[in-house]
Amino acid sequence: MKLSLRGEYALRALLVLGLNYGPEVIRIQAISDHQNIPKRFLEQILNDLKSAGFVQSRRGIAGGYRLAKSPDQITVAAVVRHIEGALAPVGCVSKNFYQKCSCPDESRCAIRSVMKEVREAVVAVVERVTVGELCDRWRALQSSPDPVLDYMI
Repeated sequence: MKLSLRGEYALRALLVLGLNYGPEVIRIQAISDHQNIPKRFLEQILNDLKSAGFVQSRRGIAGGYRLAKSPDQITVAAVVRHIEGALAPVGCVSKNFYQKCSCPDESRCAIRSVMKEVREAVVAVVERVTVGELCDRWRALQSSPDPVLDYMI
């Protein structure tokens, strides 16, 4: 799995919406400023997330976006699959986006067996991590003290 800039921005936008979860909408400009995401690119990503049912929008001067469901109900895996496609590093081990590989015997391919383990490890993590947990991690990281730099000559 390779997370593109689009995928990263989608998760970062959902993080902001998760941190502000509630009935109120968050303006695109606020999300853009908070996460340093180009506004036009963010608009495209949020429209894509809306079509997938992750977010809802309200139009107009007081418009913006909010999560369509609780942050604890949106997994990183669901978002990444929607934005990026397969979680598998190669198509022949993907469950949702299978592609036949070029090796002579797929069932006895050593590389495929390793890539299958990689996919299973990635899936195990991203299936259990939700936007809610991303928010918890963000809060914890924000409250931790900055590391003290000690220079010795």
